Amino acid sequence: MAKVLLVDDDTELVGMLADYLTGEGFEVAMAHNGEDGLALALGGAYAIAVLDVMMPRLNGIEVLTELRKHSALPVLMLTARGDDTDRIVGLELGADDYVAKPCTARELTARIRAILRRSGGRDPSGTQPIVAGRLTLLPEQRLARWDEHPIELTSTEFNLLEVLARNAGRTVSKTELSEQGLGRPLAKFDRSIEVHLSRIRDKLGLLADGRSCIQTVFRQGYQFIWD
Repeated sequence: MAKVLLVDDDTELVGMLADYLTGEGFEVAMAHNGEDGLALALGGAYAIAVLDVMMPRLNGIEVLTELRKHSALPVLMLTARGDDTDRIVGLELGADDYVAKPCTARELTARIRAILRRSGGRDPSGTQPIVAGRLTLLPEQRLARWDEHPIELTSTEFNLLEVLARNAGRTVSKTELSEQGLGRPLAKFDRSIEVHLSRIRDKLGLLADGRSCIQTVFRQGYQFIWD
């Protein structure tokens, strides 16, 4: 039974979401301010945290910032509908995905399941190391190395990099990356993939000629290349 941490000062919404998630087989804990939410998230007892952006004492962005200093716990952000700034900032700081409020419990549950499926449930046939140039991925252990040096990735960053590495040398469309890496269809005007890939590029080393190993292919998608 996966443990979900809901952090939101809207007690009525949190209660409704908790009831639905419990009915879907999850174990749920709740916090109604950022300080309490951060303390619980750092306790290491949860499979995923759902953070609202607007909260007292510490907002969701501040909680995420502190959490990422110590943990790669998957995080789903709740943002105001139409507020692209919060969404992009959250993704840049290491959130795995976001849902715009108001949202349905069914949509939130589907997003949580997609993240957990990709951060925990692995295909037994895909557990062999993936080696692409100086990059090595260990899917079963969810570990990444560049020139044998560990790379700290969020669960979504690992998923996207794994898709690209498995298809090294081939252009992967944004649609494929969204479906396989984010676990959802590509939405119009969604910049999540660009933000995640920007973070991954910052964490990986450069090739001998100074290029990034993740190349943008105009109007087609992205390609992982090596020396």
